[in-house]
Amino acid sequence: MTRSSFYNMQNDKAAGLICGSDYSEQHTREAWERFVSSGQNTETRPDTVREEILASWRRSRELGVNAGGQASRKIIDENGVFLRQERNAALRKAASAAFKRLEPYLKEAKTILILADDQGVIIDAIGDELILDEGQGIHLEIGGDWNEQTIGTNGIGTALKTGKPAYVHAAEHFVEGVQAWTCAGAPIRDPFTQEIIGVVDLSGPPQIFRQHNIALVLASAREIEIALAEQQQEERAMLLEAFMMSEYSRVDRGVILLDKNGHVLFRRGVDEKTLLRSKELEVGHKLLPKLLELSDREITNLLPLSLETDGVERLKLEGVYRGAALFLKNKNNSTRIPASCTIKPRSNVNEAEIQIIGSSPKMVDAIELAERVAQANVSVLIHGETGVGKELFARLIHSRLPREKAPYVPVNCAAISGELIGAELFGYEDGAFTGAVRGGRAGKFELADGGVLCLDEIGDMPIELQPYLLRALEQRAIYRVGGSQRRPVDVRLVAMTNRDLRQEIEKGNFRRDLFYRVGVVTIEVPPLRDRANDVLELVAHFSRSYAKETGRPPMTFSDEVIKRLMAYQWPGNVRELRNVVQRVYLIKTDDLVRLRDLPPELQDDFASCEEDPLPNILKGHSGDLESIEASAIRQTMISENGNLTRVAAVLGISRPTLYRKMKQYHIRKALSSDA
Repeated sequence: MTRSSFYNMQNDKAAGLICGSDYSEQHTREAWERFVSSGQNTETRPDTVREEILASWRRSRELGVNAGGQASRKIIDENGVFLRQERNAALRKAASAAFKRLEPYLKEAKTILILADDQGVIIDAIGDELILDEGQGIHLEIGGDWNEQTIGTNGIGTALKTGKPAYVHAAEHFVEGVQAWTCAGAPIRDPFTQEIIGVVDLSGPPQIFRQHNIALVLASAREIEIALAEQQQEERAMLLEAFMMSEYSRVDRGVILLDKNGHVLFRRGVDEKTLLRSKELEVGHKLLPKLLELSDREITNLLPLSLETDGVERLKLEGVYRGAALFLKNKNNSTRIPASCTIKPRSNVNEAEIQIIGSSPKMVDAIELAERVAQANVSVLIHGETGVGKELFARLIHSRLPREKAPYVPVNCAAISGELIGAELFGYEDGAFTGAVRGGRAGKFELADGGVLCLDEIGDMPIELQPYLLRALEQRAIYRVGGSQRRPVDVRLVAMTNRDLRQEIEKGNFRRDLFYRVGVVTIEVPPLRDRANDVLELVAHFSRSYAKETGRPPMTFSDEVIKRLMAYQWPGNVRELRNVVQRVYLIKTDDLVRLRDLPPELQDDFASCEEDPLPNILKGHSGDLESIEASAIRQTMISENGNLTRVAAVLGISRPTLYRKMKQYHIRKALSSDA
């Protein structure tokens, strides 16, 4: 059977198969014929033609597309197709899981699934072998060009042009030769920049047409975008790890990190005036071409004139090139970030002002990011160890909201039983369950309407409840337990956790889609051991606070105590330091704090543990837990010949955690036996 006979036989049956649609093949074809023969841009829309289709017809004619054409164009050069596929390797990788999952359902279903790049050129296609073969007749195949400029109205090109999902059926196509097909396309956006980077399209003969085909490709596009986001998060994590593991991370000056493709992924110490002058420094902007193709001199020469640098450092992690760090020139008039950030008391709450203390680069970065995200209506994930002060950052975001009396509603997900957390968050109707308050009760979402809902320990939320949280965030509405009334809510979600949610995803304890929904922006609050220069500022702050509370003069901390406080690793972070200061105010009768006044765990000489000869540490002569942990890492590094991936697997920790521990204990990769 020829291609034309196959489709002509099917075309007459199509209209009766379009459920729930007012589409008429005859009326649409007549409208198309009048349009292409009139030679004029008709302003009035035929009743039988959708507005988006008519708009595309007009664009097609203005572009000079031949309405009587029989096929699209195809890139003949195999190398040209290969280069396109290579350029879109990340997109193809992200799409592979969705395509693999759908492929079994497409075979013998007279349907093909297509992936096109940002120019409408097909770079992948799967599905029914017969339809793939038939598609070659119109170049609906790998290498085929389906941009509107080439082939007029179609699912791929029209979705690219409008940035919206598009379905185009039969005579709705502008070019006559492809009117024996139906297609539905959805754009794929870069999760980082929101630019359209491709289209996923479902195509086949007219009888496969259903208006809900668009829902399938839209879901596939979202799945691809989630996979892309995960890739980019991983790449960003790798780049930041490479930077943090380098000696340059300790340099206290402005820096811009670029990924290997030249996108800005991170910046530190860039003043607001520079940012206002140069939008090119916005995170996600493609500042340079691929860095591998550029020398250091070329990188410097291609930078904006307003950006003055005094060095470029290539960043590698485990031998893999990750990107580059651009170091900014220090300027004499640069201002130092204040050592504290003040949060005013909440409206109608009897509380004092809160201060976030810290001037270390990591702390300043976290404070600056929190200040910025407060101005954007996005969900925020605050990640950090227990005791670092995550809730202070949630309060900071809340304090910067435009609405003066915006509510702030905290919820500890770990403190509420799995059976009650749904009612706690979403409320419940009268009689929803045994023990329910008569008349029902509003949940935390409703109480936080117009303000901030702070979910502490979100990693402890039961997996069965997570889809309801995701739906509430996406729809900006909730349903009370036992009720059917939709209740709109305007809530800024701030989630907090000390867990590695990526590991929880792999374990099946946390939904991947919810992770990307709550973590639109992630604020990393550094542990106190990574901001040792802030210890003295914190001691002074807590000392003033407890002196005022106890009505006595501020205490003096001896040099020996100060040295010990600076050397201690602070596993309990700022909370532990605060407790230490409070303790001496409670037990001391004089005003001088000596080494013997500190808790037992601080009286041990932790600083000397770092200086112990390696054989002593490996033999376990030091009895504290941190020395034992450091010893375990060193021994495993030696046994695994320095392969950090295997070291992390043997120790049962993530690779980022391993890097953090190595930096904490001053362990170098050179410990491996083959180093």
